[in-house]
Amino acid sequence: MNLITAEGLSRSYGNTEALSKASFAIGEQRCIALLGPNGAGKTTTLSILAGLLEPTSGKLVMQAGLSTDRRHWMGFLPQHPAFFGWMTGRETMITAGRLCGLTAKEAAKRSEELLETAGLVEAANRRVSGYSGGMKQRLGLAQAVIHRPRLLLLDEPVSALDPIGRRDVLTMLDAWKREMTIVLSTHVLHDAEQVCDELILMNRGQVVMQGQMDELRRSAGQPFLRVAVEENEASSLWVEGLNRIPGILKIDGGKFDFHIHTDKIDSVREKVLRSALNEGVKLLAFEVSRTSLEQWFVEAVQQA
Repeated sequence: MNLITAEGLSRSYGNTEALSKASFAIGEQRCIALLGPNGAGKTTTLSILAGLLEPTSGKLVMQAGLSTDRRHWMGFLPQHPAFFGWMTGRETMITAGRLCGLTAKEAAKRSEELLETAGLVEAANRRVSGYSGGMKQRLGLAQAVIHRPRLLLLDEPVSALDPIGRRDVLTMLDAWKREMTIVLSTHVLHDAEQVCDELILMNRGQVVMQGQMDELRRSAGQPFLRVAVEENEASSLWVEGLNRIPGILKIDGGKFDFHIHTDKIDSVREKVLRSALNEGVKLLAFEVSRTSLEQWFVEAVQQA
């Protein structure tokens, strides 16, 4: 069952329509990338899901049995989280726990667990004003899940982090998606590929498509052969004759490192490999590849 189903969500600011008839579903125990270029409507969508904004039209349908007060079962981390700098990391966590309804004992215990998970135990008694950007982001993530939410909403959680901070945050998310549903807005495709199981592509306030990451990657285009050969006269003559092999539609790329496009990948792969062996051509690379998620993303956004 889905936790939330969005039906025709729209949101306008004066004459500007930030979100237009967006429909999608959020299931359970998975990580969903809300993917799109800047200005696609991702932050507006997350704000509506979190209850911080009301849609101009459309509605959200919650799973039966969930409290109408989303704060009980939802966690949210904005793109630029704000903290009381005079508080320590431990005080920040305990305060968040108490505000979420935990008892003093529960808040203290849960805070210690999450400070360790976030790698902040040694800095727990330091004021948050002295934390680095990566430490603040990890503290914000820990704070957002202190009440064990069923749904965690994250707005660009790693966009401002260095490579080490980015890796640490993505590792935390990869572990947490086994316990809760995570909706992660991003325009960084590599991050989406690393931790997300599902993708909702947005552009200009509209949902372009939704699907499983693996399925979308497979549907991005026909597979092709990437071939690289040693640079010599024999290889040059062999490459020039490849178009005679049945099933090859197009060859592009460099002279000695190129792509073979076909709609009969298995038979063409076998024929090309046998031909190279027969001609004594030394292969440096021979692999089946697909259109990258980045290429697919650019093409999908341009067509929308």
